[in-house]
Amino acid sequence: MSGLMKVSSNPHIRAKSSTAKIMLTVVIALLPTTGFGIYNFGIRAAMIIAISVATTVLTEFLYEKICKKKVTVGDFSAVVTGLLLALNLPVSVPWWIPVVGGIFAILVVKMLFGGLGQNFMNPALAARCFLLISFTSIMTNFDCDAYTGATPLASLKAGEGVNAMDMILGRTAGTIGETSMIAIVIGACILILAGIIDLKVPGSYIVSFAVFVSLFAYLNGINVNGAYLSAQLAGGGLMLGAFFMATDYVTRPVTKKGQYVYGIFLGFLTAIFRIFGASAEGVSYAIIIGNLLVPLIEKYTMPKAFGKGGERS
Repeated sequence: MSGLMKVSSNPHIRAKSSTAKIMLTVVIALLPTTGFGIYNFGIRAAMIIAISVATTVLTEFLYEKICKKKVTVGDFSAVVTGLLLALNLPVSVPWWIPVVGGIFAILVVKMLFGGLGQNFMNPALAARCFLLISFTSIMTNFDCDAYTGATPLASLKAGEGVNAMDMILGRTAGTIGETSMIAIVIGACILILAGIIDLKVPGSYIVSFAVFVSLFAYLNGINVNGAYLSAQLAGGGLMLGAFFMATDYVTRPVTKKGQYVYGIFLGFLTAIFRIFGASAEGVSYAIIIGNLLVPLIEKYTMPKAFGKGGERS
């Protein structure tokens, strides 16, 4: 009988793919935006990425060795965390920033809560928010050899004109992995075709954001047109967050209705932060707040069992 029932921690993926295969697919899907980030910002971007990934993998390995736990670095989840963290960093940050961020992501957000499947928020985004709060000036400095001055979203918020096509292609300042909308979408297509994600969360996130940012901008006296909306959609970490972080199996709702509610809520929050907030961005904070509300969303979107108010399928 014991062989018929296997109990393990979440995420419970009902598919033939193992966690390692899923995470490896995510790494592959991140290669286009990683490669473009290195092409766009140079060898320093590659160094930041390497330091971040090495830190997350080593932190997880050492923690599990010291605590005499099973070593799980082979599931590639630490690699994904380190890569996502690096892609959310400006290329100008000193080398110790990805080290501090990587240790915080793995040790504090992931391992101290029980490891993969037990973290209540996305480790990479939690680390980025921690770094933004702790080292604001460093994390908001996007000057580098390739670009100087404000990011396109900051210029847009200041009422200045921006080149939306440059933002779509990636010829702009920003974090290492957020600049090229095309590279991110190519990676997203890989995840969708591989069956790793679907469009419920990212689709509802992007569409609702477009609606809310247009509405709030109009109410705030901003001239909303195609160029403005294109810049908002292509700018910042919206696409990277929508396809690679909001879709995290562990920190998104498990119910179908909940995933739509979650995506709409993220779109609403991101639009609020971008139009009315002090910063021109908002994706990271929106997803982190959304992660915290996932249990509540699941509570009110969980289907009722037949005989307790639910309908027979």
